[in-house]
Amino acid sequence: MAKSSAKVTIKKYANRRLYDTESSTYITLDRLAHMVREGREFEVVDAKSGEDITRQVLTQIIVDEEARGGETMLPINFLKQLIGLYGNSMQNFVPQYLEAAMDAFHRNQTAVRDAFGGNVFADIAKRNMAMFEDAAQAFTGKAKPDSKSKDNDVEQLKAELDALRAKVDKLSR
Repeated sequence: MAKSSAKVTIKKYANRRLYDTESSTYITLDRLAHMVREGREFEVVDAKSGEDITRQVLTQIIVDEEARGGETMLPINFLKQLIGLYGNSMQNFVPQYLEAAMDAFHRNQTAVRDAFGGNVFADIAKRNMAMFEDAAQAFTGKAKPDSKSKDNDVEQLKAELDALRAKVDKLSR
């Protein structure tokens, strides 16, 4: 994802319309999603109050993406666990944990893509998501009934990641 240095201000009006102050045009949530994928920096502010509502708008984009059908990214168990963490004593740690997990996921994605192309990535992404769910369950204290096979999957994934790291290290020399 290429990053742009200039932060764009998007104003959200009471009629739910979004106004891009950089291009002086009204845009859609789909356009904002595209800006995220491009790595564009932006903030969304309420046009009347000036309040930063970027988090709410990004959440709405996720809800819309998930509602479109087809391939979803957020498994039901993950969503339930996430909801269960609101008000929990671990709530303050979750944002930093999720951000670190996504940063690690992105680094792994980039390393795999650079080393092998996109073919291997789909399987590793599924396994990363399973590990991510397992880690989220660790926060709630609930264990999956099939934890032995998950332990094997985790160990196998760790071994594969070690092998990938070795290959990436070899390629970067």
